[in-house]
Amino acid sequence: QVQLVESGGGSVQAGGSLRLSCAASRTTYYYYCMGWSRQVPGKEREFVATIDHRGDTTYADSLKGRFTISVDHAKATVLLQMNNLRVEDTAMYYCAVDRDGPCGTEKDFADWGQGTQVTVSS
Repeated sequence: QVQLVESGGGSVQAGGSLRLSCAASRTTYYYYCMGWSRQVPGKEREFVATIDHRGDTTYADSLKGRFTISVDHAKATVLLQMNNLRVEDTAMYYCAVDRDGPCGTEKDFADWGQGTQVTVSS
């Protein structure tokens, strides 16, 4: 079973940027779909973005233009660049991968990381 380790979270002021990384214990070429979701305590997990094996991306409508997902296959790492952060982006961010498709907003991932906390202050 794959291990996913997220990093890059932290505290930032509104308008700032963070880049999250998700290091996989096996090559990312193995996976059809990779993605990020986020969760606030007491609420359901929320879709953020996915990227498939061809590099096609899908984003939550509210995050388009601010967040960018990418994959560094050489480092087996899934990245999430977050710009112009808002207070409402505060959440635990989780990385996920799946060897099966399809990829997109309704993707039910097989494997998840432990999460990295992002806190945005006003």
